[in-house]
Amino acid sequence: MSTSSHPDPFTGWLGGQAAQLTHLDPEAPLDDLEPLRDLIGDARVVAIGEHSHFIDEFIRMRRRLLRFLAERCGFTVLAFEYGFSEGFPLDAWAQGEGTDGDLTGHLAEAVPVGVDDPLRWIRRHNVTATRPVRFAGIDIPAAGGSLLPALAPVADYLRRIDPEAMPFIETAMRIAGSFAGASAASAAPAWARLPAADQDALTAALTRLLIRFRAVEPLYVSRGDRPGFDIALRRLEGACQADYGFRGMAGLFAGTGLTADTSARDAYMAESVLWHLERSGPGTRIVLAAHNAHIQKAPISFDGQLTGFPMGQRLHDALGDAYFALGLTSTGGHTGEMVRDEEARFGFRIEDTALEPPEPGSVEAAFAGAGLGLSLAALRPARAQVPGPERIRLQSTFLHTPVLDAFDGILHTPVSTVARDLEEGRTP
Repeated sequence: MSTSSHPDPFTGWLGGQAAQLTHLDPEAPLDDLEPLRDLIGDARVVAIGEHSHFIDEFIRMRRRLLRFLAERCGFTVLAFEYGFSEGFPLDAWAQGEGTDGDLTGHLAEAVPVGVDDPLRWIRRHNVTATRPVRFAGIDIPAAGGSLLPALAPVADYLRRIDPEAMPFIETAMRIAGSFAGASAASAAPAWARLPAADQDALTAALTRLLIRFRAVEPLYVSRGDRPGFDIALRRLEGACQADYGFRGMAGLFAGTGLTADTSARDAYMAESVLWHLERSGPGTRIVLAAHNAHIQKAPISFDGQLTGFPMGQRLHDALGDAYFALGLTSTGGHTGEMVRDEEARFGFRIEDTALEPPEPGSVEAAFAGAGLGLSLAALRPARAQVPGPERIRLQSTFLHTPVLDAFDGILHTPVSTVARDLEEGRTP
């Protein structure tokens, strides 16, 4: 059946509009990606998603997209779903500090899966680039695994700027250290086992510090400088958002959570993107790498229950069409399903899981019905022409969401495979 006569209007439209891509190899020529230039227009932030973490095809395609957007479209920042505080030493390395071997040496454990190759490319690119590319973290510390990556540099700042406030940061660090883990999946259950007095003392100490930072801002800036204050404040805000997230997750698992109470992390990530955008100089354009569920512009619901407002929705509210959300998905293959396991280092284990066939009404079913392979589709033009799909892959299941509203484009690969370099000790 030709796509023009397909009974599903969106599938027929997609078959006539999608651009076929020819390469997954990150080092391959970039000409096949030229249709993306018109899709993004003058966007200041282009978000590149993935329906699952740990997927080889998505990792490789992100590297190609970063090259294209930096080399041909003038993008100057790679922002990643990675700790705001932890991003600074990686950016310093990408700008040329240290040795090439540091990324496999003392920085290795801090580098998330799928980021090492882009960082190496940025470091090489910056040697001859007229305008260097920066790396930026946007997430809460350790993606909610520990408050210490944010609190330790805040403590260093306070020792110089406000020694009187040290008892509060010391209290916060003592309690935070008692349940620190490698990810939120390991830290959240440990936080829930803390005595309520410790939970409340941590929140009280962080809140006292945050209000003091804001209240005596002129004093702090006069004792130091504006950039130092801004970074320290943002780190502290990350710790506060993560602390709030522990309470939200505990309520969710206990069945007593408030509506959409786990949105704090996405709110922080969106604010961090805007923070970097505002402080990176005129003409800054950001490539943003995160999960589809973070970059999409529509609220997240499961079984009809609102669970969260994603980063992408907030960025679209702030930037309008200057924010472009490109979802990455696959028709078939496998995914790395994250299965909770408190005995595992990160609080979960990754299981190589076969994907079920695309559900009817999904964007993946439309790509399959149109007979498309590796391909790129703009969704904005479809909104006024055809009804769109109502679901998209999320790990091994499907998220019900209005795809044409949630994403501005979809990059599709027919098969996904779990990356084989998931080393023990590496950040997922």
